[in-house]
Amino acid sequence: MAKTLVSDVVVPEVFVPYVIERTAEKSRLIQSGIVDADAQFDQLASQGGRTIEMPFWQDLDGDDEVLDDSSSMTPGKISAAQDAAAKVIRGRGWSYNDLAGLLAGDDPGRAIGELVASYKARRLQKQLLSLLTGIFASGTGLDTTNTLDLHVTSGGGTPGAGNILNGTTFLDAQQKLGDEKDRLTGIMMHSQVETLLRKLDLIDYIPDSQGSGMIMKTFQGLEVIVDDSITTETVDSKTVYHTFLFGQGAIAFGIGRKPEPVDGAVPGSTWEVEFSRDAAAGDSTLWCRWLNIMHPRGVKFTDASVAGKTPSNAELATAANWTRVFEAKNVRIVRIRSNVLPSS
Repeated sequence: MAKTLVSDVVVPEVFVPYVIERTAEKSRLIQSGIVDADAQFDQLASQGGRTIEMPFWQDLDGDDEVLDDSSSMTPGKISAAQDAAAKVIRGRGWSYNDLAGLLAGDDPGRAIGELVASYKARRLQKQLLSLLTGIFASGTGLDTTNTLDLHVTSGGGTPGAGNILNGTTFLDAQQKLGDEKDRLTGIMMHSQVETLLRKLDLIDYIPDSQGSGMIMKTFQGLEVIVDDSITTETVDSKTVYHTFLFGQGAIAFGIGRKPEPVDGAVPGSTWEVEFSRDAAAGDSTLWCRWLNIMHPRGVKFTDASVAGKTPSNAELATAANWTRVFEAKNVRIVRIRSNVLPSS
């Protein structure tokens, strides 16, 4: 008896671009402008090597000179520096049994595109949180220049208005970017912080202009992304929540492609999508692989502590793998460490 398999339903050369597009649609990181999908980074991600070197010219400096008819000007120089991004290569497989699909009364292949896109959007958010932990770890530089500490320190008593994120302390955090602060577009926070802001009536709700029925939450004009995976600490027996402000395009994002088919793959498939079949068990498996660059502009990935071919999330969260190479305000990311009020 003929059976419809995932490989009959999902056409790889159509499936891969579709998942990429749907992942972008579902990612609040991309929609908010926090993560900037950049065609140049697509090309960089598709090149060889485990890291991508990106030299850049540093800004001109020095005072101008008063012209004089009896002396010559003294030229300055322009200096080059180097940024670097890590390639991240990941994969996941999903298997189902023919009988389970038949009994369900629905074709699992039709759901794959939607489910994989949602899954990958969540994994990208987890990847971002890992690298944020790394770039703000002690010793990277951003832990001081781009961090606002509001939380109660040892013996500080009960958290008050000055220890929480609110309209006033937000301005102090925003000022960490100086004259670049108007480029802020998004804020990522723990649900406890968001609940506190709702109690303070500081969260606004804006219907999607496209008529999708989605409601966008904003705080001080910035799109709010809520994720309880964000780092928390305990200081003076009180929970300290990390909140991140992002400037437009703070994180560059690129998707790498390897167009050559793999050995044994379904004809027409690419490296990103592969199918396998255990005929005796009646199991079909869809394998997905993806390669991306997610890079905080101006913070160099040093590759100093990576055990495998490409970094894990734990290694992205390691301070030794990051060093700031841009002027602090041009990194366009600010971290806030704050408490919530006891009743929140």
